[in-house]
Amino acid sequence: MSYENISFSTEESIAIVTLNRPQRRNALSLALMRELIDCLNAIGNRRDVRVVILAAAGRAFSSGHDLSEMVGRSLDDYRELFGVCTELMAKVQSIPQPVIAEVQGVATAAGCQLVAACDLAIASEEATFATPGVKIGLFCTTPMVAVSRAIGRKRALEMLLTGESIDARTAAEWGLVNRVVSSGELRAETLKLAHRIAVASDVVVALGKQAFYAQIDLEQPGAYAYAQEVMSKNAIADDAQEGISAFLEKRAARWTGAEASTSWVGLCQDS
Repeated sequence: MSYENISFSTEESIAIVTLNRPQRRNALSLALMRELIDCLNAIGNRRDVRVVILAAAGRAFSSGHDLSEMVGRSLDDYRELFGVCTELMAKVQSIPQPVIAEVQGVATAAGCQLVAACDLAIASEEATFATPGVKIGLFCTTPMVAVSRAIGRKRALEMLLTGESIDARTAAEWGLVNRVVSSGELRAETLKLAHRIAVASDVVVALGKQAFYAQIDLEQPGAYAYAQEVMSKNAIADDAQEGISAFLEKRAARWTGAEASTSWVGLCQDS
């Protein structure tokens, strides 16, 4: 896959997608967001890719929307821009593979939103996070959706109403990122996490990711009813039966990733 604003590579079963506009602090232009949606969509259809790392070139992870695209436009233009951004955030969570944000620098506004939308995130000690739109008269309303779901109401509102940055350690304490490492360890630690996920059955991981987002905003009785049905269907899948047998027999599991299991994942969408 060849793009102008992002780059793509693989390391074994890990896809590495890199935001590649370092001269613009990896601002999320309309073109970049569309390329990223296209790339993630293609990855989502690949059975050889188990995990995605979303990284960035240069000193910034992403400074958010490209403000040069936001001056003097029509209401429909802004609707298109924020619509594509919303589509991107949904795509991150809807593809079967877990997506890990590898955050080496500043992540602000829609850049912070992108980190929050990723399934997991590892940050370097130099990373900072902010939703500073209030300072320029444009409240970070769409970033608010992902950020508030990651860190909760009071902490999200503090970020949104003040526009002030938080450091990486605070981001980890608040739940915006999973852990913080030195800049020299960032790629190695991100790959280590990716490989720990990649050893599991791909169809089971895909189901688990799908089920997590489906249940998270349901009331508890509805969440349990949904989870019960999904787990019942999980139990009859080839890889579940293989994994249970392997555990009982004290041997390594041999995942099949069978087409029957793939069909079963689709059935769980209707649970």
